[in-house]
Parts: sequence; structure tokens; C-alpha cells
Amino acid sequence: MTAATDIALLSEEMGKVSKAIDGALGRILPTSEGHEAQLFEAMRYASLAGGKRLRPFLVLASASLFDVPTERSTRVACALECVHTYSLVHDDLPCMDDDDLRRGMPTTHKKFDEATAVLAGDALLTYAFEILSDPETHHDPLVRAELVHALAKESGGHGMAGGQMIDLLAADHEMDIGEVTRLQQMKTGALIRFAVEAGGIMGRATRDQFHALQNYAHDLGLAFQIVDDLLDVEGSEEEMGKAVGKDADGGKATFVSLLGIERARTQADMLASQAVVHLDIFDDRAELLRLLPHFVVNRRH
Repeated sequence: MTAATDIALLSEEMGKVSKAIDGALGRILPTSEGHEAQLFEAMRYASLAGGKRLRPFLVLASASLFDVPTERSTRVACALECVHTYSLVHDDLPCMDDDDLRRGMPTTHKKFDEATAVLAGDALLTYAFEILSDPETHHDPLVRAELVHALAKESGGHGMAGGQMIDLLAADHEMDIGEVTRLQQMKTGALIRFAVEAGGIMGRATRDQFHALQNYAHDLGLAFQIVDDLLDVEGSEEEMGKAVGKDADGGKATFVSLLGIERARTQADMLASQAVVHLDIFDDRAELLRLLPHFVVNRRH
């Protein structure tokens, strides 16, 4: 296949996953007519606002390597998207990144209010673990426990939340490339890591298979963040659906500020190529995962 055909195939598959996840989230997220109805409305507003659904795609693609039933991997993907959405809702708050737009729409605290946005984020985070611990997600309680443990670890102080803390302090601290890499492996890479590893957990991957997934996730996550940094410099608010240039305005060190645009782009391309090599152990079963890294580094939003 040509590169254009590959991209078209991947775009089509990602579109199918995005539509399926939107439908599954619409069914799985709670609704209520009681006094707490505004909370559930805010949860649904934040979660059903679209987006690339990259992390759910990774869950379904990694699970397919082990013939995990789609209904199971979809539930795990929804749980992960609840955590990802919670992080966006809280990141957008005035006490964090103070953003008014997310995916081209008013952020949750602008649509509702700050208190509702905080509670919606809290409820999405906890609901993720309600989904994972439900027997409907997997018949084996040990698998469910491992999924809960892995997502909790990647979401907490040694993962995404810890990375966000470092990011908040970054404007007042001169960071080198090693520190920026660690920050991004925690803040952005952690949930990408869980997305890829979740298929291995559900499918009972061998040690070698699991290591291959971990290495793939590591390189993909860094490539993704480098491109995010590039888009913050080169992208437009219309393309991104959110404000751009905020890292530079805030004096934060990024891959682009430390490496420059050309070296950063070269590094992203190298990581994308490296990520693909880690999948050799899976033969042709990993074709969609092989296409994704180069799709990620060439995206415009």
C-alpha cells in the first residue's frame, strides 16, 4: 500500500472507533433527573465533545492483538476516556491552565461554573474505576484488579497528576531536556502507556509481548508530546480548537524551546520509526498500531 492509502485506512479505522466510543460513552455515562442532574450533564458535556479518541483507539488496537472481545475492550476504553476527560476539565480551570476553549467549544467551567467543573472531573475519575471493576468489563477478577491498579498508578502522583504538578512549577524553574522528558512521560505519556498496556493485561500477554507494548507506548507518547509542542508554536486556534502559544508566553521549557523546531521534528520522526520496530513480535496483527506513530507526527491538530 502507498503512504496515502495507509493514512486513509488508519483515518477510517480511527473514525469508526471514535464513533463507537461516542456511542458507548453516551450509553454508559449516568443521567439523572434529581438535584444532581447538573453534575451528570456536565460529565456528558465534557465527555461527548468529540476529540481524536486516540487513547481508546490504542486500547482497542492493542486488545485486538490478543483477540479480546470488543465489548470488553470498549468498556476499558470508555473508562480511560473518563480519566482523560477529567484531566482536561481540571486542566482548563483558572487555577491550572485557565482555558476558555476545548475542542472548539467553551470549556466545562465556562459552560457551567467552576464548582460544577471540579465535581464533574471528580465524578468522571471515580466512575472510571466503577466501570473497570464491574464484572461486565472482564470475567476474571484478577484482570479487573490489574486494570484498576494500572490505571490508578498512571493517573496519580507518579503519573499524570504528578506530571501536571511539575508542569505548574515549570514556569518558575529552568528545566533541561531530561526534566522535560520526565514531565511529559508522566503528564501525557502515562495514559498513552495504560492505553497500550491494557490490551496486554486483558489478553494475558507474555513478558516479551508486554515489554514490546511498553516500549512502543514510550516512544509513541514522547512523539505525540513533541508534536503537541510543535503545534503550540505552529498551529492556529482554529485548527487546534484551543488557545495556542501559551507555553512560550508562560516561559515554560518544551521540546521545541530546548531543541528548536527542526530538531524537535526530527526527534519526533525518529521516535515514530522506533516505535514501529517494537511491534515486530506481533507480525501482521499490529498493522494499525504500526501506522499510528507516523500519523501522529504528521497531524495538524
